[in-house]
Amino acid sequence: MGVITYDHETTSSIPLAKMFKAFILDSDKLIPKILPQAIKSTEIIEGDGGPGSIKKITFGEGSQFNYVKHRVDGIDKENFTYSYSVIEGDALMGTLESISYEVKLVPSPDGGSICKALASAIPKVTLKSQKTKSRLAKRRLWACSKLLKPTSWHILMPTK
Repeated sequence: MGVITYDHETTSSIPLAKMFKAFILDSDKLIPKILPQAIKSTEIIEGDGGPGSIKKITFGEGSQFNYVKHRVDGIDKENFTYSYSVIEGDALMGTLESISYEVKLVPSPDGGSICKALASAIPKVTLKSQKTKSRLAKRRLWACSKLLKPTSWHILMPTK
């Protein structure tokens, strides 16, 4: 089987530039402060935080996962896009080779922002049933993307 994809869209009342800065550019420091139950810490293991860098994210105590390492694949500050790949950690659950995410923020009609995320998983092993494989991979992608979802940020961050 090839790549399994999952897309997700989340709206926020936070303006586009502010959301990109918080959710992407400053997320390593900001998310552990405002959502410590989800993300305990983020550290750059290799690189300067830009493309090619490796980051280790340690999840909060209540999480079903302990940690992941992800590689930054691209950041485009002008077009508000960010892409990265989970390359190690228990979120891969031993059955996925990697999970790649493409995140794009766009303005919403009300002055807020819309976060569009596409996750692509590459399975490591072959399962008997195509339906089972697809269902399991989509559940894993959903669980991982749920941890990084910014829906509650508008409560924790001022919008003006």
